[in-house]
Amino acid sequence: MTAHPYPNPDHAALAGCGERLRTAREAAGMSVEDVALKLRMTTRVVRSLEAEDWSRLGAPVFVRGQVRSYSRLLGLTTAPMMDALDVGPVEPTRLVSRTHTPKLQWWAEQLGRRLVYIVLTLSLAIPAWVATRQHLSTGSEGVAALDAPVASRADADRAAATPRTLVASLAPVASAEAEAPSAVPAPSGIVLRTRGESWVEVIGSDGQALEKALLPGGIERHFPPGQVRALTIGNVANVELVNAGQPVAFAQQAGVARFAVSSDGSLVATD
Repeated sequence: MTAHPYPNPDHAALAGCGERLRTAREAAGMSVEDVALKLRMTTRVVRSLEAEDWSRLGAPVFVRGQVRSYSRLLGLTTAPMMDALDVGPVEPTRLVSRTHTPKLQWWAEQLGRRLVYIVLTLSLAIPAWVATRQHLSTGSEGVAALDAPVASRADADRAAATPRTLVASLAPVASAEAEAPSAVPAPSGIVLRTRGESWVEVIGSDGQALEKALLPGGIERHFPPGQVRALTIGNVANVELVNAGQPVAFAQQAGVARFAVSSDGSLVATD
């Protein structure tokens, strides 16, 4: 934007940086709020720049940047504005050479380093010395034991060779029969075993056939108590019948045997 001519050039030439900014803003027809919006500043900062109240704007480097941005907005030449800016210059950081360190401070730093080195060395050397001393003392005790008199060692050998008296225990020994497991109880109910081919028919308590077949040898059938009502066996010579753990004798050794089961579970031969 090109700045409008100042209403009083002599006064503008003599005015400070803040006065020039305010005069140029008013000549451009802009308000403080307009400048703050365009420069993204607060109105307080704009008024502080125009009033040259540098104490409210921070370090000089920030003040120079804000004045430069304000001048460019109004079309003012920045070089004269920087010359008219009544603010302290930016001072670079002072670098202190090592050669200018006071001699007393240098000696104190050197002494501190040496003390740290000594403390670290002692913290490592003392535990190692204590461990070595304990190891040497243990080794000397072992050598002393080996240097014991010959007579003492001979006595110890004789004591070790002397037979010791053993006391036999008189506690009774459990018999093998007592340790043997108890016999497995015989299965209850009816057990049928075939030694050869045999025909078998077993009728249940409900009248249904539980078994009705020609069985080969080596077969075993077990029927719990109360399950069987009647039993028919063919070729009884090839069959072994057991009821309630007791063998059942057949009246006919080669024919057919028929049994009925009574209320007490016993087998009663029928025709």
